[in-house]
Amino acid sequence: MPSLLQLKAELARGGTSRKLVEQCLSRIDDKSGEGGRVFLKVNAADALAAAEYYDRLRAHGASPSPFAGIPVSIKDLFDVAGEVTTAGSVVLRGAAAAARDAPCVARLRAAGFIPIGRTNMTEFAFSGLGINPHYGTPLNPHDRAAARIPGGSSSGAAVSVTDGMAFGALGTDTGGSCRIPAALCGIVGFKPTAHRVPTKGAFPLSTSLDSVGPLAATVACCAVLDAVLAGEPAADLPAFPVDGLRLAVPQTMVLDSVEPAVARAFDAALTVLRKAGARIVDIPLRELAELAQINAKGGLAAAESYAIHRALIAKAEKMYDPRVLTRLRRGQEQDAADYIDLVRARADFIRRVAAATAPYDALMMPTVPVTAVPVADLVADDAYRQVNFLVLRNPSVANFLDRCSISIPCHRGCEAPVGLMLIGEHGADRRLLAIAAAIEAAVSPRQAGD
Repeated sequence: MPSLLQLKAELARGGTSRKLVEQCLSRIDDKSGEGGRVFLKVNAADALAAAEYYDRLRAHGASPSPFAGIPVSIKDLFDVAGEVTTAGSVVLRGAAAAARDAPCVARLRAAGFIPIGRTNMTEFAFSGLGINPHYGTPLNPHDRAAARIPGGSSSGAAVSVTDGMAFGALGTDTGGSCRIPAALCGIVGFKPTAHRVPTKGAFPLSTSLDSVGPLAATVACCAVLDAVLAGEPAADLPAFPVDGLRLAVPQTMVLDSVEPAVARAFDAALTVLRKAGARIVDIPLRELAELAQINAKGGLAAAESYAIHRALIAKAEKMYDPRVLTRLRRGQEQDAADYIDLVRARADFIRRVAAATAPYDALMMPTVPVTAVPVADLVADDAYRQVNFLVLRNPSVANFLDRCSISIPCHRGCEAPVGLMLIGEHGADRRLLAIAAAIEAAVSPRQAGD
């Protein structure tokens, strides 16, 4: 997985975009690989034409950015001009094609990134496992023979990066949908503060919680893509030494039911960071225990997604993934008063947690408490619900708090991927990315070795 900075340097030395696009298309077309499950649509001709265009521009010193000509994948949740946005469903196959690109897609194009195709996902982004009964489930790159889940909902996005079918991916994150597949597949996933990146042109799940973010090989890659998506200059991240960092590890809820492999990787990362001078403090953060009761009727995602889907369910209920439909229907449990109470409870929760975490540079915890399980282990609905709850539990804290968050690989190179999650303050996205880059240098699999 070359980084965007390495690809930028390669292009500056005379490398061609056409070579990069052809390499990605070859990986997608490989019949022994995951391309058929990762991509719902491949824009081969358009991508090659764009590559030729950027190669000619670069030859004359006129490329729009140093990253022009690098292929990226687009989650099937986003509008792309002339294409139907199906959101991983079959319900929307007959919908009208998009008249224009979603703003975030347009920003990627303006920076010269080449959308190589649309990636598979959990239907309507409503699960953290990445399973899709309509189009198949992209398999996790680790121990592929065991056919493990990729994580979701941005499942195809993650595998497109790990398998070299794209060098970055556009995803969404409502309860962990960038960070969960990143953690389970061994890459970096970034969830910005909601509304930092426009959500217009992305089929919504929860208008209160939805965020648009990147998945890529490194923190620096995600920082480049985040800047483009947010409409900011793609400046290098400032150096942020680990020595003196104040990191808080909550002791309530987020460390419950942690698998031994995850605990080992997380504890090893804490040891490395302490040796590097980070000040790591265990804090109770007992407020987290309130989340189950606050969201007892399905929370904001259930209420807002049901409002979006209610009419469509009435017309095409049998076309939905039954497991997704069950989650959508939970929105029926809330009336207007319940929803108003929920919004107020969230605001109060955010205020109280902000006071407790103010002294620290970031919160730190395992992204998910388990490693990727085989798809075959989730055939039973009870198993599906249990694992889905576990993988969503920690990442969804950041969404409810309306903060930025990132998952960084922290496992040893030969072991099952494990993510280390940081949660920053609301609006402090670039600061969190700088902190994450420093931590990545200390704990990444490349440093830990095999």
